[in-house]
Amino acid sequence: MTERTGGGGENEGLASALRRFPAQAAEITALAERNENFRAICDDLACLDKALACVDELAQDIREDRRREFLALADELAMEVEKVLRRAKVVPFTTRGRLI
Repeated sequence: MTERTGGGGENEGLASALRRFPAQAAEITALAERNENFRAICDDLACLDKALACVDELAQDIREDRRREFLALADELAMEVEKVLRRAKVVPFTTRGRLI
């Protein structure tokens, strides 16, 4: 689903994630800088935002089905963003210099 063109799309993905989770802007920005998989999730969110913005242009007989489909996919990706954010907050415990 992700379109990688190198022409600024990265910022659209980040913007989509920040719109959904404004209270976690610092964490999202930091993760996007260092985690390619997280950036891909954000880019997919941006693609879905674009699709949702254009759904009214679809034929009437498929419009509502597509809207529900796009919203469901966006919800799934938002849950994935939340999961990655939770994992990023986990600090491993060490004992005598070793991770446990």
